[in-house]
Amino acid sequence: MQAYFWVKTLHIVMMTAWMAAVFYLPRILVNIAEAAGQAAQVGERLQLMGRRLYRFGHVMFGLAFVLGLVLWLGYHVIADFPTMVVSGAAGWLHAKLGLVALLLVYYIVTGRWVKAAAAGRALPSSRALRW
Repeated sequence: MQAYFWVKTLHIVMMTAWMAAVFYLPRILVNIAEAAGQAAQVGERLQLMGRRLYRFGHVMFGLAFVLGLVLWLGYHVIADFPTMVVSGAAGWLHAKLGLVALLLVYYIVTGRWVKAAAAGRALPSSRALRW
C-alpha cells in the first residue's frame, strides 16, 4: 500500500509541473511576439526560455504518463496494489483522459510556435496569443 501512495504522490507532482509548463509557455510566446522590435538578445533569451520550458514539460508529461499507467494498471503487476478502475464507474476516467489529450494537443501547438519563432517565422499577434 505504501508503494501506491508514493506513486500517486509522484504522479501528482509531475502532473502539476507539466500543467505549469502548459500554462506558462503561452506567456513566453506573448513576450516573444511583443519583443519583436527590441534587441536581439531579448528575443534570443525568450526563445531559449521557451525551448527549455517545452523540453521540461515533455519530460514531466512523460513521467506523469508513466506513473499514471502504473496507477491504472499496477494491480496487474504489483501485489496488493489498489486499482483506480472500478467497473461501471469509468466515465470520469474517459473525461479526464479526453481533457488530458486536449491539453497535450494545445501544448504541442504552442511548442511548434516556439520552434517557429526560433526559426525566424512570424508568430500570431500578441493579442491572438493571449486568447
